[in-house]
Formats: sequence, C-alpha cells, structure tokens
Amino acid sequence: MPGRRWVAKTPERVGPLAANTNEASASGDDLAIPSAVLAGLQAHAGALDGLRRGVEKESLRVRPDGRLSMRPHPPSLGSPLTHPQITTDFCEAQLELITGVHDTPEGCIAELEAIHRFVYQGLDDELLWAASMPCLVMEDDEIPVGRYGTSNIGLAKTVYRLGLGHRYGRLMQTISGIHYNFSLPEGFWPLYAELKGREADRDFITECYFALIRNFRRYSWLLIQLFGAAPAICRSFAHGGGHGLAGFDEGTLYLPGATSLRMGRLGYQSDAQSSLHISYNGLDSYAATMREALTHPYPPYEAIGVRHGDEYRQLNTALLQIENEFYGAIRPKRRIEPGERPLTALKRRGVEYVEVRCLDINPFLPVGIDAEQMRFLDAFLLWCLLAPSAADSPEESRAMQADQAAVVERGREPGLRLSGGDRDAWAAAILEQCALAADLVDRAQGGRRSSDAVRERRTHLDDPAKTPSAKVLEAMRSGRQPFFRFGLNQSERHRRWFNERPLPAAELVRHEQRATRSFDEQRRIEAASEESFDEFLAAYLAPPE
Repeated sequence: MPGRRWVAKTPERVGPLAANTNEASASGDDLAIPSAVLAGLQAHAGALDGLRRGVEKESLRVRPDGRLSMRPHPPSLGSPLTHPQITTDFCEAQLELITGVHDTPEGCIAELEAIHRFVYQGLDDELLWAASMPCLVMEDDEIPVGRYGTSNIGLAKTVYRLGLGHRYGRLMQTISGIHYNFSLPEGFWPLYAELKGREADRDFITECYFALIRNFRRYSWLLIQLFGAAPAICRSFAHGGGHGLAGFDEGTLYLPGATSLRMGRLGYQSDAQSSLHISYNGLDSYAATMREALTHPYPPYEAIGVRHGDEYRQLNTALLQIENEFYGAIRPKRRIEPGERPLTALKRRGVEYVEVRCLDINPFLPVGIDAEQMRFLDAFLLWCLLAPSAADSPEESRAMQADQAAVVERGREPGLRLSGGDRDAWAAAILEQCALAADLVDRAQGGRRSSDAVRERRTHLDDPAKTPSAKVLEAMRSGRQPFFRFGLNQSERHRRWFNERPLPAAELVRHEQRATRSFDEQRRIEAASEESFDEFLAAYLAPPE
C-alpha cells in the first residue's frame, strides 16, 4: 500500500486466557508473539479480516456391510481426473471431496456439506466410512487403485498409485484424513511487513509461510492431542505382530491413551523416509533437499523396477516419485499450471498457502470437521506465523518425531513428558498464545467465536475425556461394540443425516452439470494427447527447477 504507514498503538485488551506462561521449559520468548507485532495488529484489526481456508476430505466408499466397495468411481459424480470438487485419492473407492477457498468457516462447512449431499444422491446403497482408519478391507493386492482415463496425465496418476502400493502397501493408502488449507488475506501483508521492517514482496511472504511451517512442525503434536480421533483399529488392519497394541475386544486393537494411530507406526509412516530431513529454513533449502529426494535412486525401489514387461510398476526409482509422496504433516503450496511440477511452481511464484495434513476425520461429525475446529486451527496457524521461529535442524526433526510418536500412542496419559518438558504445561503455554491470536481474529471479524474455540479446547486439555479419541473409546465401551461396528453405525447415521437434507433442485442441477462438464474436459485432454506415454513421462519427471 504505497504511501500508507501503519502505526502501532498500545493494546486496549489482552487475550481471554492471558496468564503466566512460564510453566513449561519450552515457553517464554520462543512461544510469545512479539509485543510490537501484537500491538500493531491489535491497533489495525482489519488487516486480518478475511482469513482464507479450504478443505480436502477423504472418505472410503463401503458396502452396506462395511466392506470396501469394489465398484468403480460412480459416473454420476463426474470424472475424477477433472472434476474440481470430487476426485479419488489412492484407490477407486477412496473419494476426495474438495471445497473452494472461503473467508468464513461457515461458508467452508456449507460447501463441504453440499458436496456430501450430492455424493450421497449418487451412491445407491453405499456409505462413506465415518472414520480415518479403515475396516474389513480385502487382501492388499485386491485393493483397486484409482483410474483416470487414457490420457498421459491420467495414466501417470494411476502409475504413481501403483508405485505407492509397491513401496508401502495398498492397505496403508486406504487410511483417510482431512487436509486444511490456510492463507492470510492480502491486506495483512503490508502491515505485517512494516511491523517487521521489511517490504511486503513475494520473498517476504514466502519466508513468513516457512516460519509458520517450522513452528507448526514443532507444535503440531498439540493438534493430535486435541483433535485425534483414531485410538483404535480393526484387527483386520494389523497383519502379523509387532504393532505393540493391546486388545480392546476380539475385533479391535487399541492403546488406552492413544489419540491418532493414523499418525503413528500403523499410519502414513515410511522407513525409507524416516531418515530424510527436509529443511524448511527457506524456499532454497526446502527445494534443494526435496530435489535430492526426487532425483537420487533408492536401492530398494530400484529392486522393484520401473516396468515389468509392458506394465509400469512406478514412475521412477527415486526415494520420492513426485513431491506429494513425502508424508509431511504440513506442506507449502502454490497452485500449479498444467504440466508444472509443484516445486517448480513454488520456485517461480513463491508460497501461496499451507496445507495441514495431520487431521483425523471426526466420526461424530457429518463431514468430519466443524466450524469451531476451523476457528481453532486458524488461531493456531496464525500464532505459528507470528511467533518467533528458529531455524530447524536434523536433530530437532528427530525430537519432533519423538514428540509426535509419544502423543499418538500416549497422548491422554497423565504426566506425559515431551522434548519441551511437561506436556500439559507446554500445551497450556501454547494455548495462551493461541488465545492472543484468536483475539486478533475476533477483533477483525467481530464477536468472540475464535476466542471461545480456544477456550473450549483448553477444557479438553484439562479433561481429556472430552477429546474425540476418548469419546470414540467411550462409545465403543458403552455400546459394547468393536471398532468396526462403531464405524459402521456412525456411517449409517451420517447417511441418514444427509438423505434427510437433499440438495434443492436447482443446486442439484448445477452439480450434475459440473459432473457432465468434467467428462467433456477429460475427453478433450485425451484427444489432445499426441506424444507417447514414455515421452510424456520423461518430460513430466524432468528434475524440477
């Protein structure tokens, strides 16, 4: 904003949970929003009006008996290659429902609910599985990977999924979750840059998002603690021993203090990636370490081979086939142009938003997430951006992995200690700062809903029985039902909820037209594919800039 100066004023009020935050060894200056930044944002609250968020929600299609559907992607839902809202993730039965960008949590939830309504009107007797962890799936090689037509890009998407199956097993890929996309409004950056003594250019914005990511990785264990909803799994999911879980009943394995087994050893984990340190100290270091993983052959994957006869088995033999294979809890993101690699887009145009990937589906909510959780996430992510953010290191990455593993398996265990000291004191210190960030959002939007969301989660810290993971176990105990029956019951409840709220006729027509247009777009792409798949793949996998 040329010619405009932002002047920080003395803050008129403090966050609703203001208190001494020196209880934990990791609290203090390394957690606190700098006073000058806080005062400046309090004085110019409008700069935070219009925080932007969107959701990508995965769900398995299952048969009425709870078993994984073997039907192909329903044609009534459109083309999974080109539909902007409805696609598939790993397998044909794993839907991914995608909202647009919204400036209110309510708007985002409303769109996600509308997409679910349309999907249910095209599912016949099938259900959307209400939990993150799957149940009653078939043998690994029987799980059908996603198919996207005959175009080169469609074939590449299928081969990538075949590669995931060979590398990690198809069963692991059926785990589902919620991805939360977050960005700051454009009006925020000029003020924040001035408060930091910088210019609000692309490099500054990108640096700020990487600072957010570093802090998120340090403290995301708190989100798993508060929102984890996968404390138990079907015995059918854990083949063999070595899982370290206890028996809940004859059909269920669990851990008494577990929060999100999806984020632990049984979830999206990779021995191959465990030693990989991706640096988030800036775009250059991130690109360099990611590029190495994308280009250097990995002997176990070389043993798999790229092809077996005429059939592709994976895209390449590098540690990562493409950028999306890296199992990070958060990613820097930028919308890509056709044929453009994600890393190239970041290098060319900088970070546009971040994608949070550590959220379980809440089986008690029709769409797996609600507006209150979004408000908490907004406050948490804003605090991660505003708080001091030191450079990361391989040593710190190992400590963060240990913290996450402890919270995944023992998060509701009293007296748990993490790398930052006592878990409860550290969490309380973080929540005090999140309360300040929530207060900033409330100043911009009016009301106290963001502050109330943080306050409510503080009660979940004090009383872990309120957390989703505890509620799942209590529902199973009180209903004397295994995880499978609990998941199926919740899935049936959600189907009834949506079926009782069908789309209005005009909105249904718009969704149907969008599905029809997606097939037209797929046919256009297939007709335009002139080069061979080998030629396409060579260009597609060329090292990113």
